[in-house]
Amino acid sequence: MGKKFSSFAEFYPFYLAEHSNRTCRKLHFIGTWLVVAVLAFSFVRNEPIWLWLMPVVGYGFAWVGHFFFEHNKPATFKYPFYSLAGDWVMWKDIMMGKVKL
Repeated sequence: MGKKFSSFAEFYPFYLAEHSNRTCRKLHFIGTWLVVAVLAFSFVRNEPIWLWLMPVVGYGFAWVGHFFFEHNKPATFKYPFYSLAGDWVMWKDIMMGKVKL
């Protein structure tokens, strides 16, 4: 079994270490932007049917990054909630310049 984290603050450095490959981080970043785009598209068109695409594009891009570039298993498999939060925090940190692409 994996390490137990008592808080997200404790988990996030682990999450960043699992994303040391720049291509993996770029794919996460693109996938997260696509999630935002799908959400906006669905809202603007008032067609919630498009929301099913959110996990497909979000996880699809991220998992390609992990399996083909990072060569590790996504943290989502062991820490689903912290991992989801980590993706959004890393996305914000990339946009703020705290994490490099």
